[in-house]
Amino acid sequence: MRKMPNAIILCGGAGSRLRSITGDAPKAMALIGRRPFLELLLSQLARGSIRRVILAVGFRKEAIMSHFGDHHSGLKLVYSVESSPLGTGGALRNAAELLDSEVALVLNGDSYIDADLNQLMKDHHDNEADVTVLLTRDESRNDCGSVRFDENGRITNFQEKISSPEASYVNAGVYLISRTLLFGIPVGNPVSIERELFPQWLRDKKLVRAALSPGACVDIGTPERYLLAQTALAHAETSKCGPD
Repeated sequence: MRKMPNAIILCGGAGSRLRSITGDAPKAMALIGRRPFLELLLSQLARGSIRRVILAVGFRKEAIMSHFGDHHSGLKLVYSVESSPLGTGGALRNAAELLDSEVALVLNGDSYIDADLNQLMKDHHDNEADVTVLLTRDESRNDCGSVRFDENGRITNFQEKISSPEASYVNAGVYLISRTLLFGIPVGNPVSIERELFPQWLRDKKLVRAALSPGACVDIGTPERYLLAQTALAHAETSKCGPD
């Protein structure tokens, strides 16, 4: 039986646009109801097959570390600490040092999608992909990455946060990435996985596949979307990410 991936949650952001709501708390600790947003992500992982999570922390890391400690809902938690901002790709390279699996399930710490993560991991394995990107159909958003893929599900073009009138599938911020690719990221350099690494992997002919989800992607990046998330995620703790 193959070893289940470790999860990496990118939760080092300061959330400067949310300061009017969260004060100086890290963005991942913004409350949805009475629960930190990050807790919703961890609960989703705990309902699936993930058992070990690496939290990539930076800004006000103590708030996250003291709240969650070493365990949450049966998950083992370890921390990858940024001493300075490294971007999404740099943070992943930093966290890769703590992986004990050959594949990492990567989530952004400020977005949530009610998806079957167990099926996502199975598809990634069955297709022997280097990278799998979870996509959702949303023609109303022009601030997310637009993605093109062929009839076999292979991604052919990835443009992060570039408005396109033809784009209908957008990046949901959930990825499966081989450990080998993560260790190929330059150490200690700020780099964006969406703007720099995905395009580079496509140029290098890596197998980057699309996985489609009917669920809507909910993020808390702005005060307006944070307020909408209060309703959209009110029952997130009861949603399923895979078979019981």
